[in-house]
Amino acid sequence: MTQRIIDGIQELKGLVGQEVGASDWFEVTQSRINAFADATEDHQWIHVDVERAKTDSPFHSTIAHGFLTLSLLPHLVSQAVKVQGDFKMGINYGLNRLRFVSPVPSGSRVRARVVLQAVEDVSGGFQIRWSATCEIEGGTKPALVAEWLVRYYSS
Repeated sequence: MTQRIIDGIQELKGLVGQEVGASDWFEVTQSRINAFADATEDHQWIHVDVERAKTDSPFHSTIAHGFLTLSLLPHLVSQAVKVQGDFKMGINYGLNRLRFVSPVPSGSRVRARVVLQAVEDVSGGFQIRWSATCEIEGGTKPALVAEWLVRYYSS
C-alpha cells in the first residue's frame, strides 16, 4: 500500500470519519513471537512450544501474544499514514478501548486499517483518536480493534 501523507491539522480535520489508509501485510514469525516472549518474560506454551501447540492447542499452532500484535500498531499505522506539519513531536497517549478479537497464528500476515475518529485541541497541540483494526490475511474476524490516542505538540 502507499503511505498517505496528511499535510497539517486542517487537512487532518477534514478527514474525520474516514478511513485514511491501510498498511502492507506483515508476517508474524515464530522467531518474532519468541523474541517478544523473551522481552516480556511471557513464555506460555501457547506462544513458544511449537510441538505442544500442534496437539494441545485448538489453533494447532502457536499464537502471537495479543500485546505483540498491539505493539506492531505503530509500525503498521506508520506504513498507512503519516501526519506532517508544524509540530515538534508526537507521542503515544494511550488507548481508550482495546479488544483482542482473534488469535494470530505463527506465520500469519496482519495489516492495519486506520479510520480517523477525531481531532481535538489539547494544551500545546492536538490529539488524534484513531480507530485501528488489525486484520489477519484470510481471516473472518480481526486480530484486534483499538481506539488509539496520539498527541502532537506544536513547535
